[in-house]
Amino acid sequence: MTHALSDSATMVRRNLKRMIRYPSMTFQLLLMPVIFLLLFVYVLGGTLGAGIGGPSGGRAEYLNYVTPTIILIAITAAVQGTTISIALDMTEGIVDRFRTMAIARVSVLTGHVVGSLIQTVLAMAFVFGVAVLIGFRSQAGVVEWLAVAGLLVAMAFALIWLSAAFGLVSKTVEGSSNIGLPLMLLPFFGNGFVPTDSMPTVLRWFAEYQPFTPFIDALRGLLMGTPIGNSGYIALGWCAVIGFGGYLWSKKLFNRESTR
Repeated sequence: MTHALSDSATMVRRNLKRMIRYPSMTFQLLLMPVIFLLLFVYVLGGTLGAGIGGPSGGRAEYLNYVTPTIILIAITAAVQGTTISIALDMTEGIVDRFRTMAIARVSVLTGHVVGSLIQTVLAMAFVFGVAVLIGFRSQAGVVEWLAVAGLLVAMAFALIWLSAAFGLVSKTVEGSSNIGLPLMLLPFFGNGFVPTDSMPTVLRWFAEYQPFTPFIDALRGLLMGTPIGNSGYIALGWCAVIGFGGYLWSKKLFNRESTR
């Protein structure tokens, strides 16, 4: 166990150093959610904010409405880096080199997952900071903020394991950059940017029952001090399903590659 923990810590440092030495990917994954935030708030926010109602309406109201969705997009963008990094390791032969060394097998994926979790937390904090700078104001207390942090980390951890499986199943690095695209599109097909009431019946049904909708509802309610009903429990349930499924899939794929 000590050997595995030591090797995992080494792999985490390796992945964090890669993030520092190759900041272009990190910067790109950070920049896209911020562009979405500014685009929806300053280009569409005035009209959409008036449409969703609220005490003030307009751009300020819409900023509070859309920020949880942009945070989710920041997670899906950041974990895409996990897919690319793992695919890069698997195709460049470094994992084959690791197999010839006295390294705990579990440490390779653990290093990617923990390193990506740290990177994702930093990305979420960055987007939150930008949202606050342009006027986002939360009504959450200490307990609500702790719940927000726990929910965000749980979703990030779950999506990272799923992204790890995407990286292992990818045949090329180029293909890995596209395989996680549906994760980034799902927030658009939900209640992240507009309420689902005005959607066509089939699309509204999908929007209401897809995994990200209860997550957005819970996050929005906690941040704005409104009731969340059972959204929090449903969101955590989805996190457990996605995370455990991604872990089992990643483990199976990695063990299969290790026996070749």
